[in-house]
Amino acid sequence: MLRISSRTNPRLREIARLLASARDRRKAGKCVLEGEHLIAVGAARHGAPDALVVAEDCLGRPGIAALAERFADRTLVVPARLFADLATLPAGVGILALVATPTPAPAAPADFCLLLEDVQDPGNVGSMLRSAAAAGVGQVLLSRHCAFAWSPKVLRAAQGAHFHLDVHEDVDLPHWAAGFAAGGGRLVATVATGGTPLFDSPLGGRVALAVGNEGAGLSEPLRALASVRVTIPMPGGIESLNVAAAAAVCLFECVRQRR
Repeated sequence: MLRISSRTNPRLREIARLLASARDRRKAGKCVLEGEHLIAVGAARHGAPDALVVAEDCLGRPGIAALAERFADRTLVVPARLFADLATLPAGVGILALVATPTPAPAAPADFCLLLEDVQDPGNVGSMLRSAAAAGVGQVLLSRHCAFAWSPKVLRAAQGAHFHLDVHEDVDLPHWAAGFAAGGGRLVATVATGGTPLFDSPLGGRVALAVGNEGAGLSEPLRALASVRVTIPMPGGIESLNVAAAAAVCLFECVRQRR
């Protein structure tokens, strides 16, 4: 472990630059994991991080100490004041990691997929990834204008779900959906009104559930490719659900039927 007390240390300055700039992280192919849970899950799935930064006053915590010892050759121990300048979470989190952004290899479509079209709120994207992982989704495909799946806010909301999914970004969803349908899959489009009631819709077999932008919903090209358009019945009179809540309801209706 390397102990650093100065913010001018070149290695720490490089990490600070990447932590501060989403653009630089995307360009470098890096992302930031904050907290021992995310880091441990990420390491179990993808191996050693590029660098660990640990707050000195948190080294006594067993989980953090274990990670620091395991990756001692790439661990920087810094005073609490320096760690607080780096982290986007409270200083008490105590540990963060810089890792290569996972990029799954192209693969044949899974039997159960989630498509996110232009969902821009990081919290919504993270929540949907968490629901997808819990529901047993194999692949999540995000259009070009979705929030960056590996941003700190999305990672925080997903609580480790990224490491149980194949997450593909910048996907041409209509093109992908056309290929999925040609291979015998069924695209299920979620629409706020006018669709078949969700609980009356057949959702078994090879299914890709498509969820659209918070305000505009799904684009017409993607809706046109759907085998069925579904709407969640809402007898309580509310106009709509939050997109992440709606996705969770639809995903677990798929789970119920697939059982």
